Amino acid sequence: MTGQAAIDPGTFWKVLGERAIGMTLVTTTGSEGPIGFIGLSAAHVSASPPTLLVSLDHKTAARAPILERRHFAVHYLAREHQPLAELFADRQSDRAARFASPDWSTLGTGAPVLKTALGVFDCAVTDVVERENTTVVFGRVVDWLTRGNGDPLIYFRGKHLA
Repeated sequence: MTGQAAIDPGTFWKVLGERAIGMTLVTTTGSEGPIGFIGLSAAHVSASPPTLLVSLDHKTAARAPILERRHFAVHYLAREHQPLAELFADRQSDRAARFASPDWSTLGTGAPVLKTALGVFDCAVTDVVERENTTVVFGRVVDWLTRGNGDPLIYFRGKHLA
């Protein structure tokens, strides 16, 4: 298939799905407790100062808490986190069940942190950019952790691959 001048959202996501990416989980705190989502659009911006960005669809339940609390954590998930990733990806799942494991803690900002993740960046919001139906949030890394071993959970063609 070749491209054309306009691309519909379904085709856009299909083409994006042709790249394998490591699964990321983005978390924050809200007025009703911890909240998070699978964030396929989390990326690094700079190493000096250490800065990440996450893209938030305006329908994402964590959007308002991230903007209000001004913090978020980005987790790089391991293969064994596939059931947790599926729980977070299921919008109908119980929010409390997502954070029921004793493996949750906090770092500098107070955002929920999964201690068993391959790596976590704990970020304070520095900038917010609004575009169409998306909010791009930039965060300065204020704390981090790394496990130092393990295999990543990969997202490819709409599936979590362990």
